[in-house]
Amino acid sequence: MTSSRNDTDDTAPEPSARERQATNDRATFAHTIAIVGGALLWIVTAAISRRVEAWDSPLYWMLAYPFSIALAGWLGAQVPEKPWRWGLGVMLAQAGVLAVSSGSFGLLPLGMIVFSVLALPPIVAARFMAKRRLRSQPR
Repeated sequence: MTSSRNDTDDTAPEPSARERQATNDRATFAHTIAIVGGALLWIVTAAISRRVEAWDSPLYWMLAYPFSIALAGWLGAQVPEKPWRWGLGVMLAQAGVLAVSSGSFGLLPLGMIVFSVLALPPIVAARFMAKRRLRSQPR
């Protein structure tokens, strides 16, 4: 009897419905943390520095942006599946707050490009921490 499937295949078994739901719940929580955290970093920095655009303040570059990178890395370690989305989520939430708070959409395309470039270090941090987490888990 021949089979098209190798019975000694080393692939992991399909996750149960409960495991899939737990993964979805963790991802939903991480999305919420990324979006709310990114938005709060922008809002608080702008408020403290009394600037419309938080990145006009040195405080953004000294504290808020590094914390954005750290937040994305932490989320990558917590939810290592598709970790790029945590860095992108943190930074695009800041772009959304800027778009709403500035009231002017003339420079929105340029701002989206800048935020996408700024998202690269948080994405790298999230991917690094996710790989580190996955390597440390027992097989």
